[in-house]
Amino acid sequence: MTAAPDTRRALRDAFGTFMTGVTVVTALDDHGNPLGFTANSFASVSLDPALLLVQIARTSVNYAAFTSGRGFAVNILSEGQKHISNTFARPVADRFAGIDWQPGPHGAPILPDVAAWFDCALHQVVEAGDHAILIGRIEAFHATQAPGLGYYRGTYFTPVATQGAVPTGPDIIVSAILEREGQVLLIDDGFGGLTLPTARVGRDGTAATLAALIAQCGLTATPGPLYSVYEDVARAQQHIAFRCPAAAGRPAKGAFVDLSPTSFTDVTDQALRTMLDRLADETRMGNYGIYFGNQNAGQVARVATGQAGKRPLVKGTTR
Repeated sequence: MTAAPDTRRALRDAFGTFMTGVTVVTALDDHGNPLGFTANSFASVSLDPALLLVQIARTSVNYAAFTSGRGFAVNILSEGQKHISNTFARPVADRFAGIDWQPGPHGAPILPDVAAWFDCALHQVVEAGDHAILIGRIEAFHATQAPGLGYYRGTYFTPVATQGAVPTGPDIIVSAILEREGQVLLIDDGFGGLTLPTARVGRDGTAATLAALIAQCGLTATPGPLYSVYEDVARAQQHIAFRCPAAAGRPAKGAFVDLSPTSFTDVTDQALRTMLDRLADETRMGNYGIYFGNQNAGQVARVATGQAGKRPLVKGTTR
């Protein structure tokens, strides 16, 4: 049985409520070239014998190499290695460029500055739906004092760094809704899902952060009207989204998709996906509003009139 798109989306969200660490799984191909991919599907299996498991998608270009090779390594990333996670989750030509990796005792690539690593022989491959479970027999391992990088509900978190930070109020997060001819730009979220161009506001302020997001996408776009303001209490974040009309041109990352709920199935952040669903609906009607609230409920203030302009403030999950 193949799950319907809506069911897949709900299932992804349910899985995302389980907090995990972030790993990069590595191996060597038949020519001795390093391979790797980001995974949070890592678990210990047994102490005697020493076994662990990770999963790899059957659609991965590295599927054959990992399921038929002699072994692999699991590198548990530390809190400062979000960039490595993102690199190994995207279709980059050389994911190991600039990384001073070393072969482990059993031969698989070990990344520098990780929280821990496990060098494994391939013990068993279990086919399981659209993935395969790689069970590794641990031949060597090492753990450091570096805290591990976390992943929860489609985003990274750094528990040790956050715990030691001085409370200064919620982080301000800006999203750029880059629109063009009935489409919106979505980019890779680093874990096989999609998201909007999004960044934390730095010292230069919201406008500068939004301009930098647009520039990183390689597009000419006008920072447009405010579209959504909501607080994510659980993550201590205040989210602000702006609609930004984009000119013609190929984006440096991501791709434009139709403004339709069916295009947003793989958007991992539920609040962003709900906001995009509302945008698709409002674009069809030509009647836009601004959402104020939190990640679960709030109000939409209408800012344009028209055939549907008589609708009052609407309560609900309509970011």
